Amino acid sequence: EFPALSTKERKGLSMNDQERMTDLLLTEKKMSTNYNLFASECIHPKLKDAFLDALKQGQTIQSDLFSAAQSRGWYQTMPAQINQAYQKFSAMS
Repeated sequence: EFPALSTKERKGLSMNDQERMTDLLLTEKKMSTNYNLFASECIHPKLKDAFLDALKQGQTIQSDLFSAAQSRGWYQTMPAQINQAYQKFSAMS
């Protein structure tokens, strides 16, 4: 059994909105990775479809979370230069 935490201890464990949003985004990314893996290794068509549906939903949620974080200034991105993207893609193939 866990001991009760004091108010001061609980405050140290709480997350702010940005931390919660980041945690949700990272969780969705991991779940999407898992759903993709499960779907690719699944031999039962209906179960595979269920994993693919979950993957699509997860990607939509990720996009929504990313947009929300970015609109609050919590997730900044730099526009990719087309040459850099091409070089990275070419290096992978």
